[in-house]
Amino acid sequence: MPTPSEGPPSPPAVSAIGLRKAYGDKTVLDGIDLRIAAGTVFALLGPNGAGKTTTVQILSTLISADGGRAQVAGHDVATSPAGVRAAVGVTGQFAALDDLLTAEENLLLMADLLRLGRHEGRSRAAELLERFGIADVAGRRAATFSGGMRRRLDLAMTLVGRPRVIFLDEPTTGLDPRSRRTMWETVRSLVAGGVTVFLTTQYLEEADQLADRIAVLDGGRIVAEGTSDELKARIPGGHVQLRFADTDTFERAAVAFPGAARDDESLALRVAGDGGVDALRTLLDRLDANGVSAAGLSVHTPDLDDVFLALTGDGGPDSPLRLKETLR
Repeated sequence: MPTPSEGPPSPPAVSAIGLRKAYGDKTVLDGIDLRIAAGTVFALLGPNGAGKTTTVQILSTLISADGGRAQVAGHDVATSPAGVRAAVGVTGQFAALDDLLTAEENLLLMADLLRLGRHEGRSRAAELLERFGIADVAGRRAATFSGGMRRRLDLAMTLVGRPRVIFLDEPTTGLDPRSRRTMWETVRSLVAGGVTVFLTTQYLEEADQLADRIAVLDGGRIVAEGTSDELKARIPGGHVQLRFADTDTFERAAVAFPGAARDDESLALRVAGDGGVDALRTLLDRLDANGVSAAGLSVHTPDLDDVFLALTGDGGPDSPLRLKETLR
């Protein structure tokens, strides 16, 4: 219970309890729960068809859920959809631009749709053109823009109404690495300004770089949730690789670490461990005790690729059905 000085906990920007959705006999969402703190980036990962886009569509009121409850920016998505729509912005996988209009005209059109006054709309458009680095091409038609420029303009249009929560559904699909990193910087600046970002992506590095918390969706259910480091720590496979200069030293090291995996061709041993300072100190002490010196050492820890592969699947030995009881 919070002390009087702490006050009550802040309400979440997005929350869902038991969210369900099916199309005919195909269940897309099978009772998912979410709680996303304001001013953070939340990433939803999952394979194609896992239900990521459906989740975004429900939370942004584009479609209705079959069951469960959800709130966004303090508004119930079922009973107060207008309140939700007034508080959110949505950027889909493909830029929603009018290619016949210029960049400025696209922004002014959005301002008109949001019923901003003429002066406010022009001021907001000019501000966003500058912010997203496209002021110098404001008079060019969107059809002439590169993929990265189109995504920036699309996100700028999302921000015309100053949303408190932004849903980015695979926003960097098809972008080159430079454009993707530019988008990442944009997301970071939005969050620094107090905006909450709900991100779906298949680029695991993107979630690793941006997200405060990550959930993995598979088979219509959240099979794991936590920070990037927490998720990586739950997956086995961390190890230290020791390399040796000659066969004699390699063989003596193998005696010191009888459980290590051998690579006789490269004279390397793979020793299981988390790569922490204490573990490394213990490992080096054992080498010293056996009069062995390693020519090289590298630490390998599971990354989000490992997490994704371990948690998503079709019911095999490494599927979420086998792993989630120990990972959650």
